[in-house]
Amino acid sequence: NVFTLFRATIKPYGNSILMCGITGILNFDSRPVNGDLVRRMTDTLVHRGPDGEGLFIDGPIGLGHRRLSVIDLHTGDQPMATDDGELRVVFNGEIYNFHELKADLEKRGHVFRTCCDTETILHGYREWGDDFVTRLRGMFAIALWDASRRRLLLVRDRLGKKPLYYHCDGSRLVFGSEMKALLADPSIPRDPDPAALDAYLSFGYVPTPLSIFKGIRKVPPGHLAVCEREKPDIRSYWDLDMSHEGENIPEKQAVEELCEIFDEAVRIRTISD
Repeated sequence: NVFTLFRATIKPYGNSILMCGITGILNFDSRPVNGDLVRRMTDTLVHRGPDGEGLFIDGPIGLGHRRLSVIDLHTGDQPMATDDGELRVVFNGEIYNFHELKADLEKRGHVFRTCCDTETILHGYREWGDDFVTRLRGMFAIALWDASRRRLLLVRDRLGKKPLYYHCDGSRLVFGSEMKALLADPSIPRDPDPAALDAYLSFGYVPTPLSIFKGIRKVPPGHLAVCEREKPDIRSYWDLDMSHEGENIPEKQAVEELCEIFDEAVRIRTISD
């Protein structure tokens, strides 16, 4: 049955799916969110984040977070907010260049309360708007609530290392790091998607934006979803540029450049506490 297939599709990831989990609900019609439901959704992700739990419920928005402490072990709890409470974020992943971003933002007058990469997301959005995501280097799934504009921003990293699923029925949007968080809501339809099943049997996986269920979709890699009314506005912020021709360079130079890139890629991933 479809649930056996669902288990088979997630089993190969094993423990690699550890590292925080996010979930939440936005009601477009301003109805108050069911806080108990957001908690149940968050509880389904405890295996992703055994170190802590955070909830934020305010009218039509509800955010949940399960934390695996990686950076700023003592003051990096989520959901995290700006001092004025207008912006709030839940985040799964790591921002490898957050030290550089923080230094740039401090020069621009931003004041930080933590040493956490999460806070650079809040200040980055306030400084650069939706374009802040183009400055991030890392792996991430982000949900950022802008209370003053009544908009929710969902963002997925360039290559889709961090998962981000959502369901939208026109009156509300439900999202989560895993489908099981969404399925904690019994009202979300469980109808299988024949196109997704066909793709899985053909290719061994379900391609984006499909999921095994008709009513659940994935935010594509390198995209953000602006959620303000009825359905999310999915926008691309990055794509691999294959238009230019490769340079003809000596093999020795190519090896040296590859080694430099490889070493730098490893170095920026050693920021964890």
